Amino acid sequence: MRVIVYGKNVDVTTGLKSTLDKKLSKLDKYFNPDTEATATLSTQKGKHILEVTIPINGTILRAEEATEDMYASIDLAVDKLEGQLRKHKTKLEKKLKDHSTIRIDFSSFSEETKSDEPSLVKTKRFPVKPMSTEEATLQMDLLGHNFFVFLNSDTEEVNVVYKRKDGNYGLIEPTI
Repeated sequence: MRVIVYGKNVDVTTGLKSTLDKKLSKLDKYFNPDTEATATLSTQKGKHILEVTIPINGTILRAEEATEDMYASIDLAVDKLEGQLRKHKTKLEKKLKDHSTIRIDFSSFSEETKSDEPSLVKTKRFPVKPMSTEEATLQMDLLGHNFFVFLNSDTEEVNVVYKRKDGNYGLIEPTI
């Protein structure tokens, strides 16, 4: 696995980069050698933030950690990724026969400048692919989001799955 490291408001030292490479190399057994992991190191309000994204088979694994120390953020993010991989590999083996059906492709991201009033600050566009509700909940968990928009393969309509406060999942289906 190749690791691409970016820094926002942080000088990416060789020590940070080598530590990140060393820690992420623990996950090499789960990935093909040509897999690219993107790590973004940043600081914000005294917190050291690490965000790691790894696209695999059309799926995106993501971990974000913010601590007082960048090395602690690295350790926590790698632990989170390892846990996600184990958890979802087990779920996929139990629920799905064909592992290649879970997919997502974020084709473009755009950010606008911030102002004092609440405003739309980010727009994400991605092709909506047909999948079952189980696949959509797995994808939502992999991304670490509270909701996920998908094309329901059964009804051929755009649906939204979301995580409820009680820990269960909800499904929103449009009506005309």
